[in-house]
Amino acid sequence: MPAKITGIIPPLTTPFDQNGDIDEKAFRRQVKFLLDKGVHGVCVGGSTGEGHTLTADEFRRLIEACAEELNGKVPLVAGIIANSTREAIARARAIESVDVAALQITPVHYLFKPDEDATVGHFKTLSEAVKQPVIIYNVVPWNYLSPALLLRIMNELPGVIGVKQSAGDLKLMADLLLDVPAGKVVLTAVDALLYPSFALGAHGTIAANPAAVPGACVALWNAVERGDHATAIEIHKRLLRFWNTIVGDNLPACVKHALTLQGSPSGLPRQPMPAPTSRQKDAIAAALKPLLEVEGSVRLVAAE
Repeated sequence: MPAKITGIIPPLTTPFDQNGDIDEKAFRRQVKFLLDKGVHGVCVGGSTGEGHTLTADEFRRLIEACAEELNGKVPLVAGIIANSTREAIARARAIESVDVAALQITPVHYLFKPDEDATVGHFKTLSEAVKQPVIIYNVVPWNYLSPALLLRIMNELPGVIGVKQSAGDLKLMADLLLDVPAGKVVLTAVDALLYPSFALGAHGTIAANPAAVPGACVALWNAVERGDHATAIEIHKRLLRFWNTIVGDNLPACVKHALTLQGSPSGLPRQPMPAPTSRQKDAIAAALKPLLEVEGSVRLVAAE
């Protein structure tokens, strides 16, 4: 149900070995690592998980493995990145037997952009053909859905339970939050501005920063929830400095490196994505240390 798709929901990375094959043991260890950090859910198959590179069989197996490790402790969101309504439905139906709380689905992302009515039709056909509720993953730059269109879809389609808003525009998220229908959720993927997203009323987050530093993001969420904005702004500053070290075209690889530094070896990216450079690794390590200090914090005082 929509009520439980809230809080810190990291998108798992997909560990690959030197041959580009999935390291399932490392993947399962990562699930346990995230649970130990107190996350409120997890997502498999998203952008951070290099979901666009996964075959249908790989996607299904990762969903099954994650569900086994979660054992119902927190909700599982399945990320579907597909170029047609038919393909998205097929992936959703392939995991119908698994305990999946919701599907995170992108608008189509290849060259040809459907108009607004066709986009509504896409999500209408999808949501009526699958048993799991749908969250729109609003991330595709050349097919970016406006707040007005997203609100139309959520109002017209009961099976669409929310939106994950990306692309770094907090104004568009604020516009969505003004009129979000009752019972629907707006999740933030504005990684640089998680604190103001939460303060504005975002219902949670599925984003790379929570994948890389889940403990710090849980601490931030908890601080905002209890109204401790002094602590929240301090975590925000450290989180933003960290984000500035991982953002880029090899973001998933940088998230994997950050996880590895925390004792959750997460393998390599899948070719052609490059591994982090030495410079990136040094910057990540330097920004990571202050963030790990805030995990489980009750109150922080701004550094002198």
